[in-house]
Amino acid sequence: MNKLWNQIDLSWNWLTASAQWHGDDGIPHRLLQHLYYSGVSLLCAAVIGLAFGLLVGHTGRGGFAAVSVANIARAIPTFGLVLFIVVVDYSITPVLVALVALAVPPILVNTFEGIRGVDPDAKDAARGMGMTGWGVLWRAEVPMALPLILLGLRTSAIQVVATATIAAYPGFGGLGRYIIDGLARNDYQLVVGGTVLVVLLALIVQLVFAALRRLVVSPGLLGSARSS
Repeated sequence: MNKLWNQIDLSWNWLTASAQWHGDDGIPHRLLQHLYYSGVSLLCAAVIGLAFGLLVGHTGRGGFAAVSVANIARAIPTFGLVLFIVVVDYSITPVLVALVALAVPPILVNTFEGIRGVDPDAKDAARGMGMTGWGVLWRAEVPMALPLILLGLRTSAIQVVATATIAAYPGFGGLGRYIIDGLARNDYQLVVGGTVLVVLLALIVQLVFAALRRLVVSPGLLGSARSS
């Protein structure tokens, strides 16, 4: 118990020190870098994952192949992918590519499953109202699949935020810089402080998506999700 309180005390002292809130190595600067890496990666992954997930879910074609490729991509170690691509191109690009590869599978799979799982009667009713294929997708399938789609986005966002610390390994910034530098210097306070920041950011992302879910998902769907 004393060890836990010592860790908390170390983290609190480091986080509240004025020196940690100024300059290029300060928390605000490192946080902005981390958010940039995470945001760009998640945006690219969302474009890819949502596009393919909606397409194969709506048409019913290529679903098995898309999900299989996504599951194979999950098995690729992100850290190993970064090291491999850095050998070819020592820049931030390999890090972003690795984070996108990490984030696409949950978005694609959840979007596909959400669209595929929409009640066929609801789709038939939409067609009976004269909707075209795209109308059925955007006005019937997507709204009903939103809980699963948002779950995929949330899962990817949390994974990206946690994994973006690898940007520090090849020499770039972000909150992972504290962890890498702390390990190199045997500075336990720096490691714990950086880890706490990453965990707090992941929790904030979780809360943001929880609020977004309440805002955009139909109350009827929320009620059915709770009861299931």
